[in-house]
Amino acid sequence: MAHKFDVKKKHKLDTAERRRIIPPRETLMKLGLSEGDIMADIGCGIGYFTIPAAEIVGPEGQVFAIDISSEMLEEVEKSLAEKDVSNVKTTSTDEDTLNLKDETVTFALMSNVLHEVNETAKSLGEVSRILLDNGRIAVIEWQKVESHIGPPVSHRLDKEYVEQLLQNAGFKNILTTDIGDHFYAVLGQK
Repeated sequence: MAHKFDVKKKHKLDTAERRRIIPPRETLMKLGLSEGDIMADIGCGIGYFTIPAAEIVGPEGQVFAIDISSEMLEEVEKSLAEKDVSNVKTTSTDEDTLNLKDETVTFALMSNVLHEVNETAKSLGEVSRILLDNGRIAVIEWQKVESHIGPPVSHRLDKEYVEQLLQNAGFKNILTTDIGDHFYAVLGQK
């Protein structure tokens, strides 16, 4: 069984330290999110990346904030109302099926989610299903090293393993980039 984030610890998802080590807007820009994109924030949590993504994609774009936790989605809804953001749609899902139509999005983000998934091949297949042709996926994960933050190292995924998972799921043009000292991203294209 994969390590799951405890919703009771949601306060840890937006701290000064987290904003320093993985600044959301800068990270999304580095990963290639742009104006007009239609993004799926898969496992959006409290919306750490959702709100900055909505600003980046602008009024011509859209963000689907997707999570299995209704409590997390309620947090996103509160933030959207407080910040008067109108280009985000929250979507409840389960682990095996993303509740979006086929070929709906241009950019899919899975930030610190893949290590929590029980059936990675099935989940990545679902991401591929919702992506338009040439759509992009960005998987952010913890570096597989001991650190004072994040899940136990035994629950973290090697970069090479994530690259292989994306290849096996049919993604192409795969490349990896470090995000600070604690994270990396693996990018691919449908």
